[in-house]
Amino acid sequence: MRITIIGSGNVATHLAAAFKNAGHRIVQVYSRDMQNAALLAYHVKAEPIDNLSQIDPETDIFIIAVKDDVIGLIAEQLAPYQKLMVHTSGATDLYALLAFSDNVGVFYPLQTFSKAKEVNFRTVPLCIEAADQEVAKRLKELAYGISNSVYDIDSQHRKTLHPAAVFACNFPNYLYNVAQQILAEHQLNFDLLRPLVLETAEKVQNSLPANVQTGPAVRNDEITMNNHLRLLQGYPDLQQLYTLLSQGIIKMDIDRHGDK
Repeated sequence: MRITIIGSGNVATHLAAAFKNAGHRIVQVYSRDMQNAALLAYHVKAEPIDNLSQIDPETDIFIIAVKDDVIGLIAEQLAPYQKLMVHTSGATDLYALLAFSDNVGVFYPLQTFSKAKEVNFRTVPLCIEAADQEVAKRLKELAYGISNSVYDIDSQHRKTLHPAAVFACNFPNYLYNVAQQILAEHQLNFDLLRPLVLETAEKVQNSLPANVQTGPAVRNDEITMNNHLRLLQGYPDLQQLYTLLSQGIIKMDIDRHGDK
C-alpha cells in the first residue's frame, strides 16, 4: 500500500517504520518543520514536504498523526484528494473526519512512544474504527500487517480507553519523577527503584492491580504514612497528593474486603 504520513512526532515515526518494515511504500512525510519531515522521510525512503499543497495524489491512505486540535484542519485540506484518511488519536471522535469525507477511519496504537526507543509493533494493540465495512476491511488488513493485536473500538469506547491509558501510563511516569526528586534531595539514586518499578509492572501482566496492591495504605499503617507526610513537610502539593492517593488505596481495599 502507498502511505502518506501526516506528522513527524513519536506516533508518526513508529508507524512509518512499522509500515516500511512490513513492505509498504511511504510516499511522503509531511511536517510544518521541514527538518523534522526530512529526518523521518530519510529513514523510510520517502519525500519530505512542509506544505500540504505539495501532496502527491498518488497515495492510497493518509495517516494523520498530529495534535488533536489540528486533525480537522488537516482533514479538510486532504479531503479533496478523495483518498482514505485515518487519524491516530485516542481522544478524537471519528466525526472529526466524517465532517469532510465518508472514506475515513481511526488507526489508534495504544502504546507510549519515544523516538529514541524501539518498540516491537507486533505487540502494540491497534484500535480500529471505520466509517463503513469496506474501510474496516482495508484498515484491518493494514493493521494485521504490523500487529498481532487488532481491536474494533468505536469513538465512545476509545474516549473511555484514552483516560484509562493516561492513568496507567502518564500519571505513573509523573510519580516516578516525583520519586526521583525525593531521592535526589537526599543524594540517593533512582536506580534503587528500577527493580521495584519493573516488578510492579510485571505483576499486573498476570493479575488485576487491586489483587497485588501493597504498601502502607493497604495495610492502613497510619504510623508509616504520618512519617512519610512529615518527610514531605516542605512540599504541600506532594503531601496533598500522597494523602489523596493513600485514601484512594484505603477505599479500594474497603470496597473489596469491607471495613475491617
